[in-house]
Amino acid sequence: MEGSDASGPATDAVSDASAVSIDRPDPSVVDALVDLWVALATDQRAHDSHILPEENRPVVRDTIARQAVSGGVRVARSGGEVVGFVTFDIERGAYAQDETRGVVRNVYVDPEYRGADVGTALMDEAEAALREADATVISLEAMAANRRAREFYRGRGYSPHRIQFEKRIEKGETADSASE
Repeated sequence: MEGSDASGPATDAVSDASAVSIDRPDPSVVDALVDLWVALATDQRAHDSHILPEENRPVVRDTIARQAVSGGVRVARSGGEVVGFVTFDIERGAYAQDETRGVVRNVYVDPEYRGADVGTALMDEAEAALREADATVISLEAMAANRRAREFYRGRGYSPHRIQFEKRIEKGETADSASE
């Protein structure tokens, strides 16, 4: 799942990211990360995501475990508790390109820690790791309806590169009936 919930209103629980540390996790936190991914996927349903959170738990567990081993995940911790994460990698595709694209796959910050620059710290770490891996551009996706996430990324210098369109179709609809 590609998505983000990296920003939001600040709460009294955390006033700044200095109370939070960012690190490369060991595989022992995979289940905690899967729980956070399910929370992310659940939040994204409010922004028209089609991802089914609980139904994807097993595949997400395998994916995050691989990312933990390969170094493609960073976690935010407060008092030892995982309160956010970012996953990322270098895009590998069939087409030769003139850029090496790093991809931020998921960013999530526990609602209690939003607005305290935790998402910023996670993105800083992901961008640094992708730069070290020789990425020349970084891409990510956000749900079109998630205004806060779009503003967060624009504030970090991201701009639209490719736009995905979607159209709902009814079962039995033909191309002729859809254009009438």
